[in-house]
Amino acid sequence: MQRMALRQPANRVQRPTQRCLRVVASARQPRKDTGVMQQFAGMAALVSLVSGASPALAADFAPPPANNTVLEQAGATQQAPAFMGDAPLANAPPVASSNSQGLPEGTQWRYSEFINAVQSGKVERVRFSKDGTQLQLTAVDGRRALVVLPNDPELVDILARNGVDISVSEGDQQGNYVSLLGNLLFPLIAFAGLFLLFRRAGDGSGGGMGGMGGGMGGPMDFGRSKSKFQEIPETGVMFDQVAGCDQAKLELQEVVDFLKNPDKYTKLGAKIPKGALLVGPPGTGKTLLAKAVAGEAGVPFFSCAASEFVELFVGVGASRVRDLFEKAKAKAPCIIFIDEIDAVGRQRGAGMGGGNDEREQTINQLLTEMDGFEGNTGVIVLAATNRPDVLDSALLRPGRFDRQITVDRPDVQGRVAILKVHSRGKTLGKDVDFEKIARRTPGFTGADLANLMNEAAILAARRSLKEISKDEIADALERIIAGPEKKGAVMTEKKKRLVAYHESGHALVGALMPEYDPVTKISIVPRGAAGGLTFFAPSEERLESGLYSRSYLENQMAVALGGRVAEELIYGPDNVTTGASGDFQQVSRVARMMISQMGFSKKLGQVAWSGASGNSFMGSQMAQPSDCSADTQDAIDAEVKEIVDRAYRRAKDLVQSNISVLHACSDLLMEREQIDGEDLQALLVEAQSEQYLKSDEPSVSIPYRTAA
Repeated sequence: MQRMALRQPANRVQRPTQRCLRVVASARQPRKDTGVMQQFAGMAALVSLVSGASPALAADFAPPPANNTVLEQAGATQQAPAFMGDAPLANAPPVASSNSQGLPEGTQWRYSEFINAVQSGKVERVRFSKDGTQLQLTAVDGRRALVVLPNDPELVDILARNGVDISVSEGDQQGNYVSLLGNLLFPLIAFAGLFLLFRRAGDGSGGGMGGMGGGMGGPMDFGRSKSKFQEIPETGVMFDQVAGCDQAKLELQEVVDFLKNPDKYTKLGAKIPKGALLVGPPGTGKTLLAKAVAGEAGVPFFSCAASEFVELFVGVGASRVRDLFEKAKAKAPCIIFIDEIDAVGRQRGAGMGGGNDEREQTINQLLTEMDGFEGNTGVIVLAATNRPDVLDSALLRPGRFDRQITVDRPDVQGRVAILKVHSRGKTLGKDVDFEKIARRTPGFTGADLANLMNEAAILAARRSLKEISKDEIADALERIIAGPEKKGAVMTEKKKRLVAYHESGHALVGALMPEYDPVTKISIVPRGAAGGLTFFAPSEERLESGLYSRSYLENQMAVALGGRVAEELIYGPDNVTTGASGDFQQVSRVARMMISQMGFSKKLGQVAWSGASGNSFMGSQMAQPSDCSADTQDAIDAEVKEIVDRAYRRAKDLVQSNISVLHACSDLLMEREQIDGEDLQALLVEAQSEQYLKSDEPSVSIPYRTAA
């Protein structure tokens, strides 16, 4: 007993969380002098984490003997503890004092009492629970009791030395199945969720092709291309349906000819360009041209947006590129069209994640596929972008996108042709003149002109007309440029008069400025965010060439300041309004551009002090650090202020010299709300005639001209 007390310290019993599972698999032979046990094997002494002695027997215990023993002690009848199936011992006394035979009373013994009984030879056999946390003993007199086990590695040796028969409960097989099912439930749910995720992500991909993923929508289809494949071309677009870009069509005719007659080029050793990049502002017909190439050549057409290649998971974009080109090679000769290629074709190494993100893997795969053709496979790649400045240089080298075809805004004749195309199927009035409409829409793209004709048709239907007249087209043009009319807006007479003077100031200065754009219309009808508008007709030559003289830019600033000048002269400097805030922003932008980018400053010289923003269709670039010192920046600011002040003085001199025309124009606007350029011309001619009558020559030369 002394030895056992040393081996089983109190803290090991009181700290059950430190118990561990131990399995004894070896068979031990008892001492010869005991003569009780011959041999036992496969004994398991299991100890698990428990919080204390359990008042009930575990369900893992084996069934009890058929003859449950009834103990009579101290005049009380107690049911012997049962293993599985018998009533639990929740109400049984946990411990009892020893009887006359030296055995403890009760159905639950202390561990020390159990060890004493074993060493005294008063325990015949024990049955361990499956989890090893407790055992059921059978004493030599037939009584049974429950013992909660501590973590004692010597227990099996003690039992074997004292000839105690040892067995382990087989447990509840049904409980084992339930436990196994519970352990497998969460992995099964997680796997099912991932399967559904991949299935949804793969919907619509793969082009209907089977394979490892089990066809369309399978998990393995997640990385397949989402290209819209047409084995038999159904674009329905021919070159005669594409107008306003004759030069681009001429360049693409060679691509069509190669697809139709490849031997014509291969016999001479010529290699057709593998790719063509269509560059131009939005709405100029790049996608339509690609469809027309496929329609003319009669070959399969693959089309996809570059943004479809990139997904959440790394490697999906490269996989989709490979899948797309595999399909194309199987259907060669054919055309692959990638729209908005700048989504994946941007310069590499500029990513926020260190330059090795999903987009860069996609572009690397695209570069490999384009330059990895073995011989002439007949696959031609067409791509479209309005941001050629951000594309990776490796995309633009020979062998990939050999040609860059610019699809620019159409000129007057191109706009006339586009208007004729988009007027098909529409009933037009006899007063509709495509030439005049084209001259009133400089800078419009094909998409803008299509929208113009559609808006005109909607207005005609809204007005219950049987045909589209020039009035509907004019109203649709103003709606597109300035927004819809605010017919429900109520303007006071005072505000209406102020807006009339403001717009008359713009129109008057614009009409009197030499070599400036002619006035086409003046309106004080609110549209969008504007209370009034003055329309000018930009020069077609300047728009096409993109060349603007210094005098033209200075005139433009003076015209923009004409509204504020009129307010100041009529209402005084203390009563001017915020209506000219947008004009000031435009003037400041033009003036700063003249000084810092175009070298129009005599003091600072012909130096560009800030980077140019590039072509108008290339979009805004990221802000660049200043290229000049603080002193130079101060000098630029002073030059900007000086050039703006000079433009303001010019505008003020013109309005003061023709104040009568300003009043007359304002009165006419108050009466009609909208007047044309011809009405303003009549007012100026009348004022000029009066000046001739009063003096030998007019005080102001009037270079006014109307729009064509």
